[in-house]
Amino acid sequence: MEISQSKAKSRVLKSPIERKILLKAYELMHTAKRMAETYDENREVCSKYVHSTSRGHEAIQLAAGLQLKPFDYASLYYRDESMLLGMGLQPYELMLQLMAKRDDPFSGGRTYYGHPSLKREGFPLIPHQSSATGMQAIPATGMAHGIAYLESQDLLRAEEPPVTICSLGDGSVTEGEVAEAFQMAVLKKLPIIYLIQDNDWGISATGKEMRAMDAYEYAEGFKGLERMAVDGSDFEDSYLGIKKAIDYVRKKRAPILVHAKCPLLGHHTSGVRKEWYREDLEQHQKFDPLDKLHAYLLEKGETEEQLDEIKQTAADIVAGDYLKAVAAADPDVNDFDSHEFANTPVTEESGNRSPQGGEKVVMVDAALHAVDEILKKHPEALFYGQDVGRRLGGVFREAATLAQKYGDDRVFNTPIQEAYIVGSTAGMSAVGAKPIVEIQFADYIWPGINQLVEELSKSCYLSKGKFPIQSVIRVPIGAYGGGGPYHSGSVESTLLTIRGIKIVYPSNAADMKGLMKASFYDPNPVVMLEHKGLYWSKVPGTLEAKTIEPDADYIIPLGKARVVEHASEEKIEAGESCVVITYGMGVYWAKEAAKSFPGQVEIIDLRTLNPIDWECIADSVKKHSRAFVLTEEPLMNSFAESLAGRISKEFFQYLDAPVWTLGAVNLPAIPLNVELEKMMLPNADKVKDALGQLLTY
Repeated sequence: MEISQSKAKSRVLKSPIERKILLKAYELMHTAKRMAETYDENREVCSKYVHSTSRGHEAIQLAAGLQLKPFDYASLYYRDESMLLGMGLQPYELMLQLMAKRDDPFSGGRTYYGHPSLKREGFPLIPHQSSATGMQAIPATGMAHGIAYLESQDLLRAEEPPVTICSLGDGSVTEGEVAEAFQMAVLKKLPIIYLIQDNDWGISATGKEMRAMDAYEYAEGFKGLERMAVDGSDFEDSYLGIKKAIDYVRKKRAPILVHAKCPLLGHHTSGVRKEWYREDLEQHQKFDPLDKLHAYLLEKGETEEQLDEIKQTAADIVAGDYLKAVAAADPDVNDFDSHEFANTPVTEESGNRSPQGGEKVVMVDAALHAVDEILKKHPEALFYGQDVGRRLGGVFREAATLAQKYGDDRVFNTPIQEAYIVGSTAGMSAVGAKPIVEIQFADYIWPGINQLVEELSKSCYLSKGKFPIQSVIRVPIGAYGGGGPYHSGSVESTLLTIRGIKIVYPSNAADMKGLMKASFYDPNPVVMLEHKGLYWSKVPGTLEAKTIEPDADYIIPLGKARVVEHASEEKIEAGESCVVITYGMGVYWAKEAAKSFPGQVEIIDLRTLNPIDWECIADSVKKHSRAFVLTEEPLMNSFAESLAGRISKEFFQYLDAPVWTLGAVNLPAIPLNVELEKMMLPNADKVKDALGQLLTY
């Protein structure tokens, strides 16, 4: 609705905020209110899927949404519909998500209302994030970290220095991962605004039950985190506070926390309704942002007639958009499985695996050289994790000299924060940085699993391909003689239950280098499991893990197994052969054991566990009619047992014996004493005994 500015100037009292912004905020507050009312009035339609609304939070959300620029970045939480309206999203678009419709602009009907993922010209970039409250703090901080890195390398182009805003409910600030995000933000001086919307409620728990201090008080403990408190129900105070925060971050390139106290006027969600337990609704109603802005505008000279017209305009838009959304098409069910992964550009093996005159290298050096070549070629790439910085260069020397070559902005130590190491890569990827990170030992990956599952693995699928996460996560794994219960474990079966990530497991130096390159160029999250016992080929029987180093162009597509030992045609034709399907250290146990059965054993090194080379497995099982799956993990309920079951189902008619399996004994940890360790783990002798049983079955 157009308003004569000349008439307005004669009657509007001076305000620090432009009149058009005030009236736009008023219109959008009515829009948000009418949307919430419409959802309640049509519960049979609108509550089919759980949703939350922004009632009570409109002032602070609009204050932010109306001031963010298209070159900024945002990480929102599930109540932020008014912030989305402030950015320019239409009620119709949000309703499409509410009803899980085909043209939902965020996910095509795949994820909840208020869970945006937006990559659209003229709007702030909003990557996908999960519903795990507070978990968005780490990817959001990763975005700010990526921005800071790209700025340090003069790789970022924007009209002004961009900011990241991370929106959180106050209850989520008690999460440990939020503390990790705050710690890194102040440690690295990152350009991020943490907007904390405090309505004093979790679901049914009040602030007094959940916390000993509010977020503003909590932030005092993070040295270098500027903080500000605003009245989140007052549009003027919120708008001017957010303006100050944005100006601070744009100029200082440092973090700030804005604590906004808000009423909660709607339900927690449509599934947990306010009338079931709320006794403070009347008190919260006194701070309705819409009522306060209405009174403010009257003070500034607007008329009831003018405001009524705005209210009616908003109501008409919501009513029309609701009818359109109800009538909109549902998703094509045949498209339900698209975008599990983004397409990789690496589909063929290329480069020279064994260049003439090349020198042999151990696996750990092949990995180091691969990362070195990546960093040299790609200035957007960086490498971080615990102890990988210049002083040590990794506890296995897997990053030696890299910080000296490329600087501390590109290769650096992190705190002991596995969740941040993993989850920050989602934010890094969203802004165009390309992270390679390291978890120091596989036994330490568990604090990072939440981020791996909730943020990295689901992003491509739930954003319908808009936000695949390019992330290489290096994980030293496996037992190597006396490492004990916290430095020897194998975790691949757990990781393989996570859809949307790729798992790589090289067994020699050449594969290490080729797979590292492919993992970097893959646009999806890749976990690279690197066996510590193979790093230097010092474990007896692993000398062949040391190979001639491939050239800088060598690359192996993920999902391609390699036959490392062939059976003789004579033994195959006589029905006296078998195939061992394995990876990592299992390759060397199988090679040693196969010496006792000349010509009878084919060995497949999977190299990639997801995607798996099923074609290679199928061909070999059909050819030999006997299959043996070998793993270092405890066998029960493992990936190896799952693979054996699949082989049994798919190729039952080809098999002359049960699918054999061998793994570690089913114990909760690997004992420290080396003799006890030997009792638990597979070895060449145990494999030889099992092969003898299979071949004579």
